[in-house]
Amino acid sequence: MTDAALDIALFDVALFGEAMLLLVADRPGPLENAESFYKRTAGAETNVAIGLARLGLKVGWASRLGTDSMGRYLIAAMKGEGIDCSHVICDAAQRTGFQFKGRVTDGSDPPVEYHRKGSAAGQMGPADVDEAWLRSARHLHATGVFAAISDTSLQAALKTMDVMRAAGRTISFDPNLRPTLWTSTEAMRYWINELASRADWVLPGLEEGSLLTGETEPEAIAKFYRRLGAKLVVVKLGAEGAYYDSDVVGTGRIEGFPVAEVIDTVGAGDGFAAGVVSALLEGKSVPEAVRRGAWIGARAVQVLGDTEGLPTRAQLNEAGL
Repeated sequence: MTDAALDIALFDVALFGEAMLLLVADRPGPLENAESFYKRTAGAETNVAIGLARLGLKVGWASRLGTDSMGRYLIAAMKGEGIDCSHVICDAAQRTGFQFKGRVTDGSDPPVEYHRKGSAAGQMGPADVDEAWLRSARHLHATGVFAAISDTSLQAALKTMDVMRAAGRTISFDPNLRPTLWTSTEAMRYWINELASRADWVLPGLEEGSLLTGETEPEAIAKFYRRLGAKLVVVKLGAEGAYYDSDVVGTGRIEGFPVAEVIDTVGAGDGFAAGVVSALLEGKSVPEAVRRGAWIGARAVQVLGDTEGLPTRAQLNEAGL
């Protein structure tokens, strides 16, 4: 590909990350008591990819899967959403990760049991980053999950952000903490903040922002990442909405959208990210983008799986967002 061709945006957004098969229990209670499960897709980056694709953005996703039934199911699901999977490697020598998720009735986070150690995606490294393909996207959305699954995936994550920064593309970053995947809290804090320092838009939750920065208030958390170089920081406040600090419009708060019943909190942050990123890439203002994110996040907690609540463009238009 020539240098001139690199400036042609084939995609709106590129993402790197692990997809997993998700098995959701059919009833509340301990996972060991569940006898039937609903099959779904899971993965922070793939949730965002699906959210963006449903809104009509052109999305490319890079990963590794096994050639097992789980891998075949996942890649078919992603292609079915209209996502470019040309840079997903299906390796017969590797296996696809999966997870079990329980059911709760009190609105708390459901129990999740991961089976991803040694998975195909964990074998990804810097050599898996096709720089020309990556630069053909206008934007990179990254999360702390891909960086956490292995030492080589961490190096790949750093490379994706460095490539896009050098190309003058925008980058969004959701810390999406997975403490059990890191060797220590200190290592997690160091590398997540290192990744955040490479991003234009940083999207921490209040609790994870506090763990990463030592601050307890959203204003202080936002200032921490603004000092690291972020042009926009949006601190997610759950049902209370979100706080933003931007170099364009300053600071502000967006109220959360009321939810009659919380079914499953998993995936809400990914829906929020899809809303914010899609709106900003469409040229919407920061408050409009954060409001869209809050609306999609509220939809996400009202459904069983991670992606059922992600809206189509028609549904978004109907809501006036």
